[in-house]
Amino acid sequence: MKIAIITDQHFGARKNSKLFHDYFLEFYDKIFFPKLEELGITCVIDMGDTFDNRTGINFSALSWAKSNYYDRLQKMGVTVWTLVGNHTAYYKNTNSINAVDLLLREYDNVRVISEYTEVCIDGLGISFIPWINSENEDVTYSSIKKSKSTVAMGHLELKGFAANKQCIMDHGADKSIYKNFTKVFSGHYHTRSVQDNVFYLGNPYEIYWNDVDDVRGFHIFDTDTLETTPINNPYKIFHKVYYEDTPYQLFDTSPYEDKIVKVIVKKKSDPKNFERFVDKFYTSNVSDLKIVENFDFNGWYSGNSDQELVESENTLSILHRYIDDSDTTIDKSKIKDLIGEVYKEACEVVD
Repeated sequence: MKIAIITDQHFGARKNSKLFHDYFLEFYDKIFFPKLEELGITCVIDMGDTFDNRTGINFSALSWAKSNYYDRLQKMGVTVWTLVGNHTAYYKNTNSINAVDLLLREYDNVRVISEYTEVCIDGLGISFIPWINSENEDVTYSSIKKSKSTVAMGHLELKGFAANKQCIMDHGADKSIYKNFTKVFSGHYHTRSVQDNVFYLGNPYEIYWNDVDDVRGFHIFDTDTLETTPINNPYKIFHKVYYEDTPYQLFDTSPYEDKIVKVIVKKKSDPKNFERFVDKFYTSNVSDLKIVENFDFNGWYSGNSDQELVESENTLSILHRYIDDSDTTIDKSKIKDLIGEVYKEACEVVD
């Protein structure tokens, strides 16, 4: 049996941005639902963070999620197992009050997992592991030790894995806790990565600049072979364009309509030609355009490495480097978490 696994959909992201919801819908309309219909999928496993804001829901975002996702799955007769993630649990120390349980009760095909649960799907034993917190930590880890399930699927925070392309998590639980499972699939981190038997599957689409040029999508899981097949999302909302005295007459800006664009200047000999180059983006109705010209940030950019360009333009990476290089006695991982939350809120304020 083939089932679909998707995670970290973050409905209502970026302050319920219509721009982002339209971008999300392109994925669901052209990639997700057509693949479910093609393969005759009748089971979807959502591994957490279905909604973005753990303390509230915008009515338009909820209506969008129901009309464009849940209503369609119900009509197709698809069973949805949905785990509580840290973004859908109202409190940080318990999963008892959560968005997916409160908002989706009208759907008899949606089964909410708020505590450790073992199920059997097509003869395969699966342990569902929602967000682990102070209330459920002991019973969850005790259940994991006793579990006879072949596969675990959860919303896990494990150290040593990539949270995004620039950041490796230096805190969290150890992956050895899950060594008795043949395979472990998890949401929470938005970029794909694998170590031993643990697979972070990544979220379906870009949400922040950290996601640019990172492959996104969902997965088809075979309960007989335990193999996963990635179904990639070809659609992007963030675009980096490198300007190096690029002839504006020959550059096609039409693909950037309703996109968020960052023009990175590597060489600009003629300012007027550059202005015309930029003007073409505005006439193509880009959603947002930023110009990055100065990479000499504490001598990090030497002018000959694309990786240095990426790192220099990434605000969160700069902040993390600054924290790593500081001689503070405070737990640096906690500072990074706090900075990350502030940075995310700042990004939403300017939408």
